[in-house]
Amino acid sequence: MEQTNNINLEQNSTEQSQTFSPFQITFGKMIKDMRFVGLFTIIYGAITCLSIIGAIIGVPIILIGLRIREAAEQFEIFKATNQAGALRTGFELQGKFFRITKILIIVGIILTIIWIALIIIFIASGLSTLWEMKNFEYNTI
Repeated sequence: MEQTNNINLEQNSTEQSQTFSPFQITFGKMIKDMRFVGLFTIIYGAITCLSIIGAIIGVPIILIGLRIREAAEQFEIFKATNQAGALRTGFELQGKFFRITKILIIVGIILTIIWIALIIIFIASGLSTLWEMKNFEYNTI
């Protein structure tokens, strides 16, 4: 990650003060988007925590929201000071966000598959019970 020393977000003195490179514009938009996603994720996690079972998933959701906001702060520091350490820390925090999000997505998919399987089992059980009751009525007549 030593190549980050060559990234320069500062304006050259020969450039006009209002012109920004496409990288600077994209970088600024990314920081704003990360802050929004972090805030939304924290709010979603807090709402999820309103139930006891939801707290199991809500707490990690709040943590990933905090991680992405911390990463945005580090990127903002890098943008202002051009310190490679801030960029490295930002990427590490962003990596934690994606890692925890990936785990939550996998857990969510597994729970959804289990939920669908249980619904199918209950429907099949109910239909077989109905079928047996119908056969019982025909046999008693």
